[in-house]
Amino acid sequence: MTADKPAHRRAGDLPRRPLGRTGVAVTALGLGGYHLGLVKGARQAERIVQEAVDGGIGFFDNAWEYHDGESEQIMGRALAGGRRTRVFLMTKVCTHGRDRVTAMRQLEQSLRRLRTDHLDLWQIHEVVYENDPERHFAPGGAVEALDQAKREGKVRFVGFTGHKDPSIHLKMLSYGFPFDTCQLPLNCFDASFRSFETRVLPELARRGIAAIGMKPMSGEGKQVSRRAVTAEEALRYAMSLPVAVTITGIDSMKVLRQDLKIARSFAPMKPEEMAALRKRCAELAGDGRFEPYKTTAQHEGPVGRKQHGYPPPEEVSA
Repeated sequence: MTADKPAHRRAGDLPRRPLGRTGVAVTALGLGGYHLGLVKGARQAERIVQEAVDGGIGFFDNAWEYHDGESEQIMGRALAGGRRTRVFLMTKVCTHGRDRVTAMRQLEQSLRRLRTDHLDLWQIHEVVYENDPERHFAPGGAVEALDQAKREGKVRFVGFTGHKDPSIHLKMLSYGFPFDTCQLPLNCFDASFRSFETRVLPELARRGIAAIGMKPMSGEGKQVSRRAVTAEEALRYAMSLPVAVTITGIDSMKVLRQDLKIARSFAPMKPEEMAALRKRCAELAGDGRFEPYKTTAQHEGPVGRKQHGYPPPEEVSA
């Protein structure tokens, strides 16, 4: 799969790409749900979602645990009144190794918060601990919930996410479960450090599983704020990879308009441009400074930390 070229769409439209083997096309840029909980004022966060829909973004990411459910509630309110039918809506189940019953209970809560009767995509969230795959695939585990939800028509497609280590993604894939999607961190620094791009993307392509890229600016934008790369370089690189959609965090109207401008004028980087950017970033990438989610637990959510016996972040930093 190659990225859409501007000539293949009307001026101002966002590129659209196939979501793996599902037969569905999605916008190449998606809005991440986590950052909505960082916006000052829920109403402003709702306006960001609404302007994103009206601006052409059609893929919306979320998770059951983001900001104790507030991110899902914000998105649900923002999409009410007709916008829900215009978007591909995804959220994640945050069982962190607990059972099918827990997962299904979380699904019902997510549906209520998002004010919808079904999800377009439901993914197992944050597969980041070495024994997570065994827990999810254990009898009565979360993978059984994916099957049940799909059979009952509560979700259309299923997948999993993670940001820690490519080997954990490959372990999840080794079970042979028919995942529709897989979400993974992809950016110009990842290419030179514990790389999902080099190790996982080819396996997804081989299996026909749609790749959903995340953290194009490393989740916090530090690579941009510290001027290692520009926002346009970072987003264009991530969108030029063989992915169905790139999810980016948007916490202000300014960032939304910046990202929409980049996406609307998007032309894939040439291979030599991508190689040059990787080479430029390689030295800074080598110590993981711009990808702390691979080297620390600071990006792991509180539910997962508790489930695996780790103290909450506030106790670690105290």
